[in-house]
Amino acid sequence: MASVSVDEAMRRAIELAARGLGTTSPNPVVGCVLLDADGEVVGEGFHAYAGGPHAEIVALAQAGDRAKGGTAVVTLEPCDHTGRTGPCSNALVQAQVARVVIAVPDPTPVAAGGAATLRAAGVRVDLGVRAAEAEQGNIAWLTAMRRGWPYVIWKYAATLDGRSAAADGTSMWITSEAARMDVHALRATVDAVLVGVGTVLADDPRLTVRNLRDGSLAIRQPLRVVVDSAGRTPADAQVRDGAARTWIATAAEVGAGPEGGVDLPALLAALHTRGVRAVLLEGGPRLAGAFLAAGLVDRVVGYLAPRLLGAGPAALVDAGVTTIAEAIDLEIIDVTQIGPDLRITASPRKREG
Repeated sequence: MASVSVDEAMRRAIELAARGLGTTSPNPVVGCVLLDADGEVVGEGFHAYAGGPHAEIVALAQAGDRAKGGTAVVTLEPCDHTGRTGPCSNALVQAQVARVVIAVPDPTPVAAGGAATLRAAGVRVDLGVRAAEAEQGNIAWLTAMRRGWPYVIWKYAATLDGRSAAADGTSMWITSEAARMDVHALRATVDAVLVGVGTVLADDPRLTVRNLRDGSLAIRQPLRVVVDSAGRTPADAQVRDGAARTWIATAAEVGAGPEGGVDLPALLAALHTRGVRAVLLEGGPRLAGAFLAAGLVDRVVGYLAPRLLGAGPAALVDAGVTTIAEAIDLEIIDVTQIGPDLRITASPRKREG
């Protein structure tokens, strides 16, 4: 097999890491490629599920003795602590690798330190190869661990003129089946799906993840969260059907905000304590507005249908904007056609001051 460059190996490691999205939380996604002393790929691995072997361990098992004198290329700094598995830094030292190339340092105090342990053992360590790309692949976990509350994605569906339903309240279906299936793929990558009680009362959603092949329920289901300040969620609501875990988050339990509703920062902190690193905010328009007004949204994913209604509920209500100078500016990350619809992915720009 021909040798590959460290840059090529890191690109492959990032691809491998992505395979763990949705199954590793509360742990990060990590990919690893092992090159022997001649630069040939002798091992590959990714972290597949929480509690399972880390990417480096999988790659080392494949490489065997050929790891000696070689290079480990890994998307996140090897862990330096013993949790449900042992420290990857020690495993790399014991395998006698000569060099470890790391894209992103580990931001957590408990797991960081692997680079220092490797250097102390005489292993060459290089940081920052394809760092921006690896960061984006692990953005939810990295963001959550750096600040102490989950990464929040606001997802909405609307017509081209911004309506989430018709004037008579009908909204089934604004977007195509292809777009709705894409939402299930998005749900599968997060730890919690969050809606307001108004959405539950109006639409009675189930908020589960369906298998894209046959429509059956996926094995792994995110936590369903209903923001319900006064505990109005009906006993027979579909979110209580037992298909997935559900938390009805009330103001009495979480704490009340300035206007008496559930305190949103406290809600996110409580979710982080529960191991939630990524949240998909799905509704409704007022709850989304409250999250945006508080600066708590990290990413926006909008599904726009090529339809016009001219009247009906808006997809977003009261985001704290009263004049054009206060508009929440977005940076477009991606625009993709999904069936007849457009999926636009963007991030709010940080406001100055």
